[in-house]
Amino acid sequence: MVQNWLTINGVVKSGHQVASGSANDTPYPRGTIAMQLPFFQERGLDLSSCFLGTLNISIAPANFILEHPEYTFKQVQWHPDYPAEDFSFSACQIIFQTKNYNAWIYYPHPETKIGHFQDKSTLEIIAPSIPNLKYSDRVKLLINPEAVIIVD
Repeated sequence: MVQNWLTINGVVKSGHQVASGSANDTPYPRGTIAMQLPFFQERGLDLSSCFLGTLNISIAPANFILEHPEYTFKQVQWHPDYPAEDFSFSACQIIFQTKNYNAWIYYPHPETKIGHFQDKSTLEIIAPSIPNLKYSDRVKLLINPEAVIIVD
């Protein structure tokens, strides 16, 4: 369990909408997270209480480096038509309207990913559904400073 969280400010922004399956042209109508979830669970990470999509939280102008994640899963073959990917996760919390939500930084390794890349100032977060949260809302992220390095 993390003893000393680092608090950073962020803004919710629109993503590619493939994680949730909401994009009009997505090849994954159920969403990538719903398809990947069983593979993460069989490797020891239960995300079943989370929304089946990601929150994209910009910490710009800062960037992040996921240095020592709690979980790294190599060569996850989550789709039969695409190459296997590597994924890492780090525990975090989102604070919105004075309420804390336990969540995970979701990091599909860019070197194994086939598309839909994020910039280095955008953290993808898997979290439970957060009432009233919308694009452009400001949030606070509590991150594990031993796992995630923030570069100003």
